[in-house]
Order: sequence, then structure tokens, then C-alpha cells
Amino acid sequence: MKLQQLVEEKVGVLIVFTLLVVSVGLFIEVVPLFFSPAVTKPIEGVKPYTALQVAGRDIYVREGCYNCHSQMIRPFRAETERYGHYSVAGESVYDRPFQWGSKRTGPDLARVGGRYSDEWHRIHLNNPRDVVPESNMPAFPWLARNKVDPAEVVAHMKGLKTLGTPYTDEEIAKAPEELKDKSELDAVVAYLQGLGLALKNVR
Repeated sequence: MKLQQLVEEKVGVLIVFTLLVVSVGLFIEVVPLFFSPAVTKPIEGVKPYTALQVAGRDIYVREGCYNCHSQMIRPFRAETERYGHYSVAGESVYDRPFQWGSKRTGPDLARVGGRYSDEWHRIHLNNPRDVVPESNMPAFPWLARNKVDPAEVVAHMKGLKTLGTPYTDEEIAKAPEELKDKSELDAVVAYLQGLGLALKNVR
């Protein structure tokens, strides 16, 4: 009873006990995941992003697409029937930071790869209402005008390699050639077309 009274009356003691409980919970629930292959190893078919996809992902983040689109299909029937197989951690091992999200003003994009043609994506990004009349998504016409900066992408790939993404020096060296004359629109389309392919045909 004295301990309960102490915690209720002394804010400092309450904070210490709260931190203690949260720390124990994190240790039990989160720390083991760092050693679980299901979380730290890519599933079959998942490969690091190409240079063009890295550029597209950077633009996706820059433009704030994650504010309206999640990339995590939850294991509920309503979601798996609409989007496909639920998301697993092994799909996102090369995502830094991951784009799971939880807010969906627009649809989830975890399995959007290959669902539409490149041309559909180009039209949709330039003016969404040309393909979805009721869409409230903003248009991104400048993506077609802006060119990808190869130096920026190379620096990002080197950073990802430092964090454990298995890029070879040869892949990084070839990046400027792959990105030559590519627009930001090309990059975003390449990124979207690569999403969720590993489990696309799995139910």
C-alpha cells in the first residue's frame, strides 16, 4: 500500500516506474526481433532497388506520397481480397526508412507493381482525374520536366550500402549511366512498378 501511495503522490517515482515498465516491455517484445530471420532477411524474390527505383523512392518521400498512401496490407480479409497477400517484414528489409504508414486517403500501394501500365502511371501522376475522375490526389506535372540527379542517387546508394544493402561497387558505378536523361516521372513510375512483386501472386 505504501508503494502505491508513493507512486500516486510523487510524480518522479511514477515516471521512473513508467519508464521501467516500458523498458521491460520493449526488451521482451522488440529486442528478439533483431535476431529473427523472418524480420531481418529478405523473402525470396525481394532485391535491392535499382538506381532508378532509388531515385523514384526518394521523390516519393520528397513529395509526401506517404501522407496519403500506406504500403502495408494488414492481415484482414477485407484488405487481402482487395490488395492481395498481407505484408510481411521480409519485403521491407531494404526500405530505409520503411513506408508502411497507416493513413489511407488513397489506396494502399504495397502491391501496385504491375497492376497498371507505365503509361497509366504517367497519366495518373500528371493529372489523376484523367484516369480516376473522382480522385482528390494532387497532380505532379513537374515530375516530367525535372531530371534525376545521378550524383545524389549515387551518394544515397553508397549510404544504403553502408547500412547493409548489398550493392556492389560495379552497380553503384553504373548508376549514372542508368539514370542518364531520366526524368523524375520515369523514376517514380519505376519505383511504383517494383512494389510488392515478390508476393503478388500469392494468396
